[in-house]
Amino acid sequence: MKSYKDLDIYTIGLELFYKTHALSLQLPKYELYELGSQIRRSSDSVVTNIVEGYGRKRYKNDFIKFLVYSHASNLETLNHIEKIVNLYPNLADDMRILHEKYDALGAKIFSFIKYVEEHWKV
Repeated sequence: MKSYKDLDIYTIGLELFYKTHALSLQLPKYELYELGSQIRRSSDSVVTNIVEGYGRKRYKNDFIKFLVYSHASNLETLNHIEKIVNLYPNLADDMRILHEKYDALGAKIFSFIKYVEEHWKV
């Protein structure tokens, strides 16, 4: 692995960020800077924490810490998606698809955390 870009969790997370960002812009105007901003920031944080953690990969505990932050941001994003599904039925179908994908990503991040804890060598 030569770069964070080689990590599945990064490539999947980045793809989901772009989809989430675009969908969030379909929220009503009054929601763009409330729930819309929150979901854009949390989905960005999933990816950004993977990158920052990888940058600290020499220090295993730092790497794990940022992967845990990424996992927590993934959970936050799932929570925002659930709110949007209930508040804005016109976006529900697309958001449910995102929910499934973020749920799968969360499992991958969790598995990668376990891998780093047990097998990571600098």
